[in-house]
Amino acid sequence: MTTASLAPGRVSFAQIREQIDVILRAWGMPADLAAITAELMAQTDLLGVDSHGISMLPAYEDKRAAGTLRLDARPRIVREGGSSALIDGMGGLGHPVSAQAMRLACDKALEHGVGAVAVRNSHHFGAAGVYARMAVERGLVGLVTSSATTLILVPTHGAMPMLGTNPIAFAAPAAQNEPLVLDMATTTVAANKVKVYDYHGKTLPSGWAVDGQGTPITDSAQAMHFIFKRAEGGLTPLGGTAAMSSHKGYGLALMAQVLGGTLGGSSLAVRQQALRKPGDPDDVGHFFLALNPDAFRDAGSFEDDLDELIDTMRDTPPANAAQPVLVPGDPEVAARDERIRSGVALAPALIERLAAICERSGAPFVLRG
Repeated sequence: MTTASLAPGRVSFAQIREQIDVILRAWGMPADLAAITAELMAQTDLLGVDSHGISMLPAYEDKRAAGTLRLDARPRIVREGGSSALIDGMGGLGHPVSAQAMRLACDKALEHGVGAVAVRNSHHFGAAGVYARMAVERGLVGLVTSSATTLILVPTHGAMPMLGTNPIAFAAPAAQNEPLVLDMATTTVAANKVKVYDYHGKTLPSGWAVDGQGTPITDSAQAMHFIFKRAEGGLTPLGGTAAMSSHKGYGLALMAQVLGGTLGGSSLAVRQQALRKPGDPDDVGHFFLALNPDAFRDAGSFEDDLDELIDTMRDTPPANAAQPVLVPGDPEVAARDERIRSGVALAPALIERLAAICERSGAPFVLRG
């Protein structure tokens, strides 16, 4: 797609990738790591996950300025077995180490049937689903979880946030269909989705965010204040309220914390905050699991059966003929196809912030749609 063929007010995947890349390199990230990160972040925008792509650059700039993010860091393997490994992110951005970890997990799964890699001492890694998709590209089943540093999730019956959004992603390959890809926060919504609503000045659905008394907040700017600036209030666990089984979202968040953080030895953010000194890294942890279906059954049979499962779910009689039943991954595929044709729309407020980042960093501004 050429820039000239884009819909008005839109930018291309290539422009987004280039903009991310030049900013990261201006900040001192080595070119190879910047290229990996830019590709993953731009893929995230292409898939319609606007909350975790290029819109994260302002937050990364803040962490860099605070001295908590080492953009020149190179991950290193600190422990390795036949089907497992532990990688230290060395305080760097989460994308390069996460890509390395999932590649290694896939290598081990192709050799041993199962590959599991934990990461410690990392940072935000973007959207968990892009790493689960890496497993699918190699014919494997992928599972990804992560801890988080920002305290956002208020446990069921609690009054204060105690966990992050602690995402979970799962992907499985099919023979004929697009892969099944689940990518979810364990809060009712990801905090960065509230950020996108704030960029656009949109009202939040009731039940996403609450104040210190548990009262729902629908003003996106006010919600951002409670989520990122105040000790009380935050996001609800998946389910929203105790009556709607929010304890299940809370439980999933704890599972993601155990696999993504505790297993690899990363910090528990709520405890770390009391001891953290200026410049200390976030010490976020991630977990990557790859499974080779061919280790469990005849080659190709898993993919055929997954096609049957996907087709059966899509054949469910819809309650509303205008809204067919989907499977996880369908919305992202639709977004990808539309954005490949028409480009990606970025909020004017985000464009302004990115232009300012370019001016401060000396990076060229390439997002001219």
